[in-house]
Amino acid sequence: METLENLVGEWLALPDVAEALDLSITKVHGLLNERALVAVRIGERGIRSIPAEFLVNDAVLDSLKGTIAVLGDSGFSDEEIIRWLFTEDESLPGRPIDALKGGRKTEIRRRAQALAW
Repeated sequence: METLENLVGEWLALPDVAEALDLSITKVHGLLNERALVAVRIGERGIRSIPAEFLVNDAVLDSLKGTIAVLGDSGFSDEEIIRWLFTEDESLPGRPIDALKGGRKTEIRRRAQALAW
């Protein structure tokens, strides 16, 4: 299985997220606490980071929070949520994150809900 770090590709450390969103680091931690974003520790130093694709036009991808909630309710850890969003799905086709960015949140959330059963 591919490492999460390689699966996602581009990552942003939390200070970089704060800069991209023009927010304080405290507000970024707030986004993580309210589950608008999920972060994992990557790299040799274990720096908390998010996939760069979670941000679109200097904002958090708006369909992300609800999708994170559905996956979290299905028992997924933050790492599992990121892995699911970035893993190719031939039936889509493509990755769930790409479908979300393409405006197909209803389909992705329906798939995410099905994972709970």
